[in-house]
Amino acid sequence: MPLSNAQTRDINALFHPLSNLKALAERGPLILERGQGVRVYDTRGRDYIEAMSGLWCTALGWGDEELVETAAEQMRKLSYGHLFGGKSHEPGAALAEKLKEVAPFPVGKVFFACSGSEANDTQVKFAWYAANARGETKRKKIISRTMGYHGVTLAATSLTGIPSIHKGFDAPFDFVRHAEMPHYYRGAEEGESERDYSKRLAANLNALIESEGPDTIAAMIAEPVMGAGGAIVPPEGYFDAITQVLMHHGIPLISDEIITGFGRTGEWFGCAKYGFEPDSASIAKALSSAYLPVSAVLVSPEMTELIDREAKRLNVLGHGLTYGGHPVTTAVALKTIEIYQRRDIVGHVRHVAPRFLARLKALEDHPLVGEARGVGLIAGIELVADKKTKARFDPARQVNQAATNFAEDNGLIVRPLPVDRLALCPPLIISEAEIDELFDRLTRTLDATAAWAKKEKLL
Repeated sequence: MPLSNAQTRDINALFHPLSNLKALAERGPLILERGQGVRVYDTRGRDYIEAMSGLWCTALGWGDEELVETAAEQMRKLSYGHLFGGKSHEPGAALAEKLKEVAPFPVGKVFFACSGSEANDTQVKFAWYAANARGETKRKKIISRTMGYHGVTLAATSLTGIPSIHKGFDAPFDFVRHAEMPHYYRGAEEGESERDYSKRLAANLNALIESEGPDTIAAMIAEPVMGAGGAIVPPEGYFDAITQVLMHHGIPLISDEIITGFGRTGEWFGCAKYGFEPDSASIAKALSSAYLPVSAVLVSPEMTELIDREAKRLNVLGHGLTYGGHPVTTAVALKTIEIYQRRDIVGHVRHVAPRFLARLKALEDHPLVGEARGVGLIAGIELVADKKTKARFDPARQVNQAATNFAEDNGLIVRPLPVDRLALCPPLIISEAEIDELFDRLTRTLDATAAWAKKEKLL
């Protein structure tokens, strides 16, 4: 089908992030016009169930009038304000207070940014700043994980452990060390239980720390559920095991809650779901249900005291962002949290998650599916060439991208992830009936992908 005028204009004017630009030029972008609830509509009026909440973020779905009115009201009242040089405003202070209230660990102060990448860049700077304040000036290394995703600014790109994001950018920087990803389906040895696998990963982490030197490591960063690296749920006992190692060596843990914050796992935050207490956390995405760009770093009281003390010694906290703590974005984020509480969105997730996870588990009977695992309303599905051997497809054939295209043909938006995985992350407001419709469309998608794979002699 020839590209429409709108598609051609788009391709000629825009760079598309994390996209195969060659394939995009051939197929053309999906141009969306409006959204309502869990559905978005293209320029032809065709509906799609947005099973990715955009980019893991539109938790309240599309068209929430309370958020629209909050933004408009704040724009009329104070359309811009900043936090530099001792300036402030009520929405920023109120949101910081609210985040301290809902956080599942003690928080001293909050730092605002505009994106998850900026929040994680800030985490690196704060980890170094706090170490310097303690006089531990050799602590410069940050441990991340293979296939972890923490953003695409320079420091965040280095934290990210996905090779395709490093290519061509001279990344990662040498201050990052990548530990193993906790993917039980791919990483466990034959007969190894999830808990034994977790203990082995913790032992390997300990060996990495001792090899590098504990006094050279400023922090470790980890997503409670790995997002763009595969939508991978941790094995049983994983965070119990690694936090013991980190505590033994006095290494702070940063929880990257950018995807898992605000109810996605069935708890307010992913660290609460998996029972660990971080030293700091990065939040974004669902913080404003993605209606406006806002992110934040939640800092423990101990780290807050170090940063405060060092900034006073240096006469300045030499870090900030023009739009960090913007009055309109913070007002909308504050209203978003109020809605989560008033509508009991976390309770709703707990109510519908069993249906979501049951339909997900049933996909493992499909001839194309090796693993289908999730928690709350997030899931990863791995497509395999052979279910018994777990053999992968030739990466050059991009089977996951083919499945994504078939999903669009079936009125469903999913996300292709490495390696031959698909992610699901629907809006938290999704109903059980909409969950069934989502999986009905996904089953048709998998059937179409399997038929295509057989025709292409991939199965």
